[in-house]
Amino acid sequence: METVLYLILLAALGAGGYVAAGLRVVRQYERGLVLRFGRVHRAPREPGLTYIIPGVDHMRKVNMQVVTLPVPGQDGITRDNVTVRVDAVVYFKVIDPVQAIVGVENYRFAMLQVAQSSLRRIIGESSLDDLLSNRQRLNEGLEIMIDSPAIGWGIHIDRVEIKDVALPEAMKRAMSRQAEAERERRGRVISAEGELQASEKLAQAAERMSNTPAALQLRLLETVVEVAAEKNSTLVLPFPVELLRFLEASTVTQRGMQEKSQGEGEHKPETLDGKSIDAQPPAKTTEKDDQETIG
Repeated sequence: METVLYLILLAALGAGGYVAAGLRVVRQYERGLVLRFGRVHRAPREPGLTYIIPGVDHMRKVNMQVVTLPVPGQDGITRDNVTVRVDAVVYFKVIDPVQAIVGVENYRFAMLQVAQSSLRRIIGESSLDDLLSNRQRLNEGLEIMIDSPAIGWGIHIDRVEIKDVALPEAMKRAMSRQAEAERERRGRVISAEGELQASEKLAQAAERMSNTPAALQLRLLETVVEVAAEKNSTLVLPFPVELLRFLEASTVTQRGMQEKSQGEGEHKPETLDGKSIDAQPPAKTTEKDDQETIG
């Protein structure tokens, strides 16, 4: 009797252990793919407690979360023959557990290899300026290249981003010199444009002041007032411009009169003892002189 009870107890324990061995827990972010004798059995199991037949069924759990896959830096030569090193990151998630398990051996490794080859291709087809400035367009192109084979594996590419572009030190120095020269050029152009505008305004102001001499004097007085506001400076008043013009005109007039008077003096006849040669009376002749002339 005891032997029968012992056998029944062992059978119950064995049955309980067999049933317990088939229990599986699927988490909320997972899906359970059941393989029965090596073939996919029905749809993937939903989150919660599920049961499989021990020894007959085998469950593969697939993570449905978004996976962050860093792509190691890839060395390449751009379209304009510049050596760069570019690394990126890929965000993807599994949307079809059956294809992710059956369609590819290891979907994570496969995604990494596709991302590396696509990144090297993007480097070769792009120029250095595109890598540095047009990141958004390159990210979109890289996403399309990776997403093409991933669709057949039941994987959806959420986004792809280029993280960093490493340049040689010589190229960095050359680019810094180029940027510095460009900034200097812009500064000189802006300064020249400012001087041109200022010269135009000054020319207009000078033309208007020339028509009104009093305006120039008022401007002079205004400048004096501005300078006099600083009480710690010595103010030297300039000579009035109008007075200078008056003196200059007077000097020119006097010089013209002197030149005219000198010109008249040069045309006067020569004089002898203060008297004109033409004014002297004719010399008188005597009889003796006449006789000597006849002889």
